[in-house]
Amino acid sequence: MPTGGQTTVIQRILERRAQQLPATHEETTATIAVMLRVVPPPKTLLVCQDAALRAQLEQRIAAGMLECESAANEHEALHRCAAEHHAVIVTDSLQLIRRLRARATQRPPFVLYVAELDEAVERAAGLAAGADECLGRRVTERELDARLASARRIAELETVLRVTLAENRKLSATDDLTRVASRRFFGKHFPREVERAARYGRALSLILCDIDLFKSINDSLGHAAGDQILRQFGARLPKQLRRGIDWVARIGGEEFAVVLPETGYEAALEVARKLRAAIAQARFTSEKKSIVVTASFGLCGLDRVPAGERRLAERVLKIADAALYRSKHSGRNRVTATMFNAGSE
Repeated sequence: MPTGGQTTVIQRILERRAQQLPATHEETTATIAVMLRVVPPPKTLLVCQDAALRAQLEQRIAAGMLECESAANEHEALHRCAAEHHAVIVTDSLQLIRRLRARATQRPPFVLYVAELDEAVERAAGLAAGADECLGRRVTERELDARLASARRIAELETVLRVTLAENRKLSATDDLTRVASRRFFGKHFPREVERAARYGRALSLILCDIDLFKSINDSLGHAAGDQILRQFGARLPKQLRRGIDWVARIGGEEFAVVLPETGYEAALEVARKLRAAIAQARFTSEKKSIVVTASFGLCGLDRVPAGERRLAERVLKIADAALYRSKHSGRNRVTATMFNAGSE
C-alpha cells in the first residue's frame, strides 16, 4: 500500500499537535487555586478523654477553619469514622490513633495528637502510634491555630488530588485551544463557587461574553483565522482580572464565562466594562492582518449570595445569559447587567 497518503496525514496530526500550547505552571496553579477555594472546610472529629481539653479545643477551632464535631469516647469516634469520612482527627488518645491506623481505609485521616506534655518523648510516642502532627496541650493559641491551619491545608490538598484523579478521564480542566478553563470545569466548579459564597454570605458575580459576528470571521477568513482570534480573546480576558481569584472558562464556540468571587454588582459591572473595552480598543491579528473584534456582555451580580435558594447556580447562569441576549440584540459591543433578586425564579 502506498505510504504517501499516510505520511501526509501523520504530518498534519503532528502540525496540529504542535499548534496546541502546553499547559503552563500558571494555568495549573490557577486551576488548583479555584478548586481549593470551593472545597468545604474539612470535616473534623475532636476526641479528647480530658473534658477540659475538649472544651478548650472546641472554643479554639473556628467554624470557618474546620467543620468540627466532638465524640464522647473512643468507641463513638470509631463508629463515626466508619460511617463517614473525617479528614482531620484531633485527639489526646494514643490508643485511638493506633486503632485508626489499623483500620483498612482508602482515605486515612490527618491525625493531630495533643500530648499531655510538650516533650520529645511524648511527641515520639504520638508519631510512633501513627499521628501526623504532635503538640503539647499547653501550646500557645497562636501555635495551635497554625497547626490547625496546616492540617486544613493538607486535608484540602488531599481532597483536591483525589477529585482530580477521580475525574481525570471525564473532566478536562483546560480548553485546548484558548488555555482557559473548559466547559466541563465550569459546569463542575461554578456551582461550588456559588455554594461557597452562600455558605459565608459573600458576594459573587458572573459575566457571560460572546464574540460579535464570529461566524462572519470564520466565513470570510477561514476557521484557522477564527481559531487565532479565539486564542487571543482567551488570553486577553484574564489580563483584566484578579490573578488567582477570578477565572475564565470557554463554555461554547465563541462564548466565555467570567467568574468573579466576592465581587458585588457594581464592582462586577466595572469589570465587564473594562473587558468590553479591552476587546474593542486593541485590534486582533490573523496572518499579519489587523482585525477589529468586539464582544457583547451579560452580567448577573449578587452583593450577598443567599443561602437556601434552589438551583441557584443554574438561575444565575440563566440571568447572565438573558442579559447577554439583550446585549446581542440591542446593537452588540455592549454590557447589559442584572442584579439578582433572592426568591425570584
